[in-house]
Amino acid sequence: MAGGAIVPSDGPATDYGGSLTLSVFMSCLVAASGGLIFGYDIGISGGVSQMEPFLKRFFPHVLERMAAAKGNEYCLYDSQTLTAFTSSLYVAGLLASLVASRVTRAMGRQAVMLMGGALFFAGGAMTGAAVNIAMLIVGRMLLGFGVGFTNQAAPLFLAEMAPSRWRGSLTAGYQFFLALGVLTANLVNYATSRASWGWRVSLGLAGAPAVIIFVGALFLTDTPSSLVMRGRPEKARAALLRVRGPDADVDAELRDIAKAVEAARQSEDGAFRRMATRRGYRPHLVLAVAVPAFFQLTGVIVLAFFAPLVFRTVGFGSNAALMGAVINGAVNLVALLLSTLVIDRYGRKVLFMVGGIQMVIAQVGIAWIMGAKIGKSGEAAMAHPYAVAVMVFTCLHTAGFGWSWGPLGWVIPSEIFPVDIRSAGQAMNVSIGLCLTFVQTQSFLAMLCSFKYATFAYYAAWVAVMTVFIALFLPETKGVPLESMGTIWVKHWYWKRFVNDGKTGVALT
Repeated sequence: MAGGAIVPSDGPATDYGGSLTLSVFMSCLVAASGGLIFGYDIGISGGVSQMEPFLKRFFPHVLERMAAAKGNEYCLYDSQTLTAFTSSLYVAGLLASLVASRVTRAMGRQAVMLMGGALFFAGGAMTGAAVNIAMLIVGRMLLGFGVGFTNQAAPLFLAEMAPSRWRGSLTAGYQFFLALGVLTANLVNYATSRASWGWRVSLGLAGAPAVIIFVGALFLTDTPSSLVMRGRPEKARAALLRVRGPDADVDAELRDIAKAVEAARQSEDGAFRRMATRRGYRPHLVLAVAVPAFFQLTGVIVLAFFAPLVFRTVGFGSNAALMGAVINGAVNLVALLLSTLVIDRYGRKVLFMVGGIQMVIAQVGIAWIMGAKIGKSGEAAMAHPYAVAVMVFTCLHTAGFGWSWGPLGWVIPSEIFPVDIRSAGQAMNVSIGLCLTFVQTQSFLAMLCSFKYATFAYYAAWVAVMTVFIALFLPETKGVPLESMGTIWVKHWYWKRFVNDGKTGVALT
């Protein structure tokens, strides 16, 4: 057996034709709505964490610290128990993602999305009804299992179902719905913050996006690749006819899918081991680690979680801080819409470069203003115009993320892996992302207390590093069919040393 990835390709990338049918659009719309689950949680936890009725019931020591000593603005919310409320979800999500690869291969993408929606609904119900911290944390862990499964299955579904010409835009829909979930959660927080029971509404409404993905997934067919992999070629052909339209060369695409799946079956077990040890998978391994790691190190995740707390730190009141989070979420949504319009026209790398430069400028601006106006001690009060400037730079950073790493952090991992390691590669992407999300959400408030304004300079440095990395090591994947993706590696100045001439698609060992 050849030792490495087999990517059937007899020459240049193939365009199978076909149109953007209503069927494929609706299927991708439902799958992308899985991002609502993740986005709603990202938006809801930071706002709830600064609601006084919620803090009074579960974290009274935080309120006591705020009342007793406001000497250091950076450290007002530094509580490991409080951050555990947010980060516990990602421990559970990490555990779920470790088994999701095998479950997705065995049961298909649709079934895993159904499981994720059901688990998230149960978690939302439990957190909304919580009467103690234990119940709160268990509910958050159920939410995490739901996130782990949907993050694994939905991007794969989108990449495999979408025509290559529109794959970037349709796969980016996952991040669009994620941003919509964040904005919805911020609006809910703002609307309920004045009520003593408002936090229950905010947490309990997590069940709403779970219902959307669960009910929508009931009406989906699985992807052609998944159906062929599970021995259902006739259903796969029917699915292709439905989603590609009458003008597509369905038989040619199905033959390429079948070849890729047959190659996967020849070495079905040990996908993680092969990716980690065989030379031909080196590009996939590096990007499977680098993309989710850099996605997290943009700093936007912790800003999305803790934006209300950051805005409180620089001097906004509670309601103003929540409204600032709403504005930040709206900016992210608009940026994602713009990205969706251009991602398949200008390609992936241009968006990465523009967004990276913009994020570096924004993070340096935040660090400079906070350092100059709050100082190292955190005892100085920031004048309102400077607080507004911090919010503007935060929105600038979010916009840069919204049309670069936001959608592309999901698009790139979903399209670069050959079919025999696609589930494993996506599982690695999700696992690393959730692991780093846990580390960052658990440590961010302590980091802000210790590093102070330098926290934002730290993230700016990482964005600079990742922008250079992308410029050097990411090949352009715009318009390349998944079954022909092997051609991009043999043309790349660095990765070509790890693969052969690309005609047989068998990687060197």
